[in-house]
Amino acid sequence: MTKITAIIPTLNEEIHIKEAIESVSFADEIIVIDSFSTDNTVVLAEEYNVKIIKRKFDDFSSQKNFAISKSTNSWIYILDADERVSLELKEEILQAVKSPKGFVGFSFNRDFYFMDKQIKFGGYSNNKVIRLFDKNFCKYNGSLVHEKIVANGKIGEIEEPIKHYSYKNFSHHLTKIQNYKELQAKELFKKGKKSSLLKIIIKPKTRFLTHYFFKLGFLDGFRGFVIAALQGYGIFIKYVSLRLLEKRIK
Repeated sequence: MTKITAIIPTLNEEIHIKEAIESVSFADEIIVIDSFSTDNTVVLAEEYNVKIIKRKFDDFSSQKNFAISKSTNSWIYILDADERVSLELKEEILQAVKSPKGFVGFSFNRDFYFMDKQIKFGGYSNNKVIRLFDKNFCKYNGSLVHEKIVANGKIGEIEEPIKHYSYKNFSHHLTKIQNYKELQAKELFKKGKKSSLLKIIIKPKTRFLTHYFFKLGFLDGFRGFVIAALQGYGIFIKYVSLRLLEKRIK
């Protein structure tokens, strides 16, 4: 039987970590790679039979690739701490690894939940990610954010979706957005991209309108409005952060 290593990257995920680990209890090895959490994430993870690696966070690709290098099995399943694997998805994962049919990895859809309700509009209904793969043929591409698997071979599709519970509480959500957008700003800066006062003013409004109206986020009610507003806020943070990076070298 082909064995699987499940990898869970964490930073201050005490609310999620126990359910995340239990969600991948079918894996033969579970690695929690923690970016020096300041809450009880590691303490709670230590209650389970998992391998805990502490590593200073630099970017998402490096963090995941490092954990993959420490795995003892070829097949890897990546689980964000706020995601869950249903029993149906578990069976499909095990079957895919048992009989990959020439595929070196598999992509998944994600059902996005926000404030305890599934979000169906605003661009969140078709969110494909590669999470199951053979490390001998696949690795992350090195991007600071929006990291993607580069595969030397064919990618199949898993039908059952991953359940993604993005929202813990409002303050935690704002912190995650800020951290993520600051990383995006660093990546733009490395590529020589520029910010401006006009971008800082216009782009957040455009992002809000896109998610709330053009992608029908208003059909998700109050939650859709909050998500669209957070999307706009994230763009604001990204371009302000990029502007600050530019000023720092002048």
